[in-house]
Amino acid sequence: MASAIERRRFSIVVAVVLVLDIASKIAAEALLSRYHGVAVIGEFFQLRLVYNPGAAFGINVGAASRWIFMGLSSAALVILWSMLRATREGDTVRLLAIALVFAGAAGNLVDRVRSSRGVVDFLDFTFGTWHFPTFNVADSAVTCGAVLLAFSLWMEGRAPAPAAMPTAPAPPPAP
Repeated sequence: MASAIERRRFSIVVAVVLVLDIASKIAAEALLSRYHGVAVIGEFFQLRLVYNPGAAFGINVGAASRWIFMGLSSAALVILWSMLRATREGDTVRLLAIALVFAGAAGNLVDRVRSSRGVVDFLDFTFGTWHFPTFNVADSAVTCGAVLLAFSLWMEGRAPAPAAMPTAPAPPPAP
């Protein structure tokens, strides 16, 4: 189990990402609601306010999307919490990965709870004719955390098994 210092680091990462996510979404709503998009780097990178009632990449399950994805996000937070509790002391990469995914899931859950319009997305990239789905800070945290978590799990699977502790020979049978 993670040490008290590691749990504190986890909490700090979650708090920082959550504050950045919520603050950036509030700013995006306040500043971008009257614009179709604000070019930051031409057509390549724009700030564009979009409400996503579904999940990643526009996955939508109809009128119940908000409630279904609120439930799935809540379940994910419970699973991530149990993963945190099972994380070995000193596994900094896994701790950071779980913190990022946890914070991102929590940030998007806050949006689903506060508004029926959906999650606030505003970071918009276009590469030639290819348009990447608009996203937010929470989405970035989930993506980075998931990649780190996959790496952590992959490295754990590749690590050699710890050597068995030598055992003392059994005492001779009593006469």
